[in-house]
Order: sequence, then structure tokens, then C-alpha cells
Amino acid sequence: MASITDRQWFVCAVVLYGISALHAIFVWRKGFRHHNHVSYVLLLLGFAVHTMAMFKRGLSLSRCPTHNLYEATTFVMWTIVAVYLLVGLWGRVRFLGTFASPVLFGIGVFALMPALDQHHGPTPDLSMPAASLHAALVLLSYGAFGLAAVAGAMYLTQEHNLRFNKLRAVLSLLPPIQRLELAMAAMLIAGFALLTAGLVVSSRIQRPEGVNYLTDPKVGWSVLVWCLYLALVVLRWRFSQRGRRIAVGLIGAFAFVLLTFWGTALLSPLHNPAP
Repeated sequence: MASITDRQWFVCAVVLYGISALHAIFVWRKGFRHHNHVSYVLLLLGFAVHTMAMFKRGLSLSRCPTHNLYEATTFVMWTIVAVYLLVGLWGRVRFLGTFASPVLFGIGVFALMPALDQHHGPTPDLSMPAASLHAALVLLSYGAFGLAAVAGAMYLTQEHNLRFNKLRAVLSLLPPIQRLELAMAAMLIAGFALLTAGLVVSSRIQRPEGVNYLTDPKVGWSVLVWCLYLALVVLRWRFSQRGRRIAVGLIGAFAFVLLTFWGTALLSPLHNPAP
């Protein structure tokens, strides 16, 4: 066990996510109201192996493993699974794992590209409790937003069936549209609460000398992401915007996070302090 590297552990986790993705095909054919517990167990096993991979990487580097694209990607994957396993304890939303499995497998294969696991420049100091808590809360929020986007994609698919092919909607293997809307709302609120808490905790982190906190690209990006999800929360509850608009908003917002997360981190003096 000790001779297995962190990347080998992660490969095993990706294999388990792949098995879960294959099982998802079976679930789609047989109906989402059956066998959801199997997907949950497969993702639980993958999560355990994934946790071992991150634990070994963290021990080898003596820091939180979020310093390069490989580490950040695997951490976000880990948070998505962690959030799913938590909310999946409630059986009514356990179906999310069936759609999440192929997404996790695809991201995992992408993360295994050797070019992503490169170390350049100084390592940021994440040893302080406030910094570690900030990173954990923010990344957990991304996991919740990822599941919300998955539920949104499922919602749009089922809505399309209802609008253009009522027979297909009746025979559809997707969960009822009301359950999908409930899942979107729950994940949106959970993610927004975690992101807010993470940003509040960041105010307790010591800043490097000579770095302007207010002009840091990552800080501005984080505020923008917070505003995007705040707008979705307000639209959902203050203006009673539901269904399709919220689903599209969740997918678009999470796509923005995925496409811009690492670039803003590279440009941030706070996250890449000078040696």
C-alpha cells in the first residue's frame, strides 16, 4: 500500500468513476427510480480511493494539494463527489450521481494528462488554518455548483421532452421535473452559502507584503462569481424565476467557473507570491 503513488491511487479512483459511468447507462435504460444505491456505493468507493490519492499528495508536499492544474482539478472533483455523497443520503436526490458519474470520469481522464501535473514557481503558504478553511469552503461550493449544473442539464432535457414529445416525456427515464428543480434549488443555496463563508474566512488570511488585495485578479474574479450566483438566488426566490432560466443560468455560471478558474489563479499575486 505504501508503494502506491498518489497518481496511481487517483487512476484507481478514475477507474471506479468509469465503472459508475457504465452503470449509469444501465440506470438510464432501466429507470432512474431503481438501482441508485449502486451508483452511490461506486462513487463512495471512488471517493475513498480519491481521498487516499489527495492525502498522499498532500503529505508528500506538506501542503494542501491545490497548486497546479492537476491538483486543482482533482480537488474540485473530490468536492463534487463529497457534496453528492452528503446530499445523496437523502434518497430523493440520489439520482444526481447517475449524471455526475460520466462528468467525473471525463474530468478525471482530463486531469491525468501529464502536462497538467507541473510545478513551477514558489509554493503558496496554506499552512494557516484560515487559508486551509478558505480553500476547503470555496472548493466545496464549486462542488455544489457542479451538481446544480448537472441537475440543470437534466432539467433541460426533461423539459425538452415535455415540450416536443409528450410520449417520450411519459416514458422518459429521467427523474420527474419537480425533483430536478428541487435539486437545483438545494444545490444553489448550499453552494452559495459555502462560497460566502469561504470569502468571509479569506478576510482573516495574512496578505503578502506589497500585494494590493483589492486589485488582485483572483479577488475580483471571486467577487464576480459570487455576484453571478447571488443573481441566480435573487431571481429564484425574489422574482420567482424557476425552471429553464435558472437551469441555463446554473450551467452557464459553472461553465464560466471551469473556464476561468485556473487562469485567474495564475495571474493572482496572492495565490502566486514572489519567492
